[in-house]
Amino acid sequence: MKVINRKARYDYEIFDKIEAGIALKGAEVKSVKEGKIKLNDAYVKVVGNEIWLINAHIHPYKFADNRDYKADRQRKLLLHRKEILHLIKKIENRNLALVPLSCYNKGPKIKIEIAIGKGKKKWEKKEKKKRQDIDREIEKTLKDFG
Repeated sequence: MKVINRKARYDYEIFDKIEAGIALKGAEVKSVKEGKIKLNDAYVKVVGNEIWLINAHIHPYKFADNRDYKADRQRKLLLHRKEILHLIKKIENRNLALVPLSCYNKGPKIKIEIAIGKGKKKWEKKEKKKRQDIDREIEKTLKDFG
């Protein structure tokens, strides 16, 4: 199971990637293993010397007691102290953001891939889409002649 945040690559120019663990409670683990996590509106925030995943929606597990369950709660990301300090140093004062790219199983553990990214402007997104359309047309015409 691998859940990918496609919106992140569209909205951000990605530089460095890093793999982090995620602190989950109870039945959230089973729900994530089933692929019921949404990273579309999620972002990563540095609070003190900790890194938190905010606004990631994990659907409640259907066989669990979900009376007090909050699907959009903040979840702590598990990284070594050196990695956290390295990320803080890189994004500090540079208009860079930490963005969740994907969530996946690695053996019995659940990992989340985060990246340092710079937000794209609206005209950059349109320009990229134009280039993709032109490249697609060129491929199609070459395929027709070949």
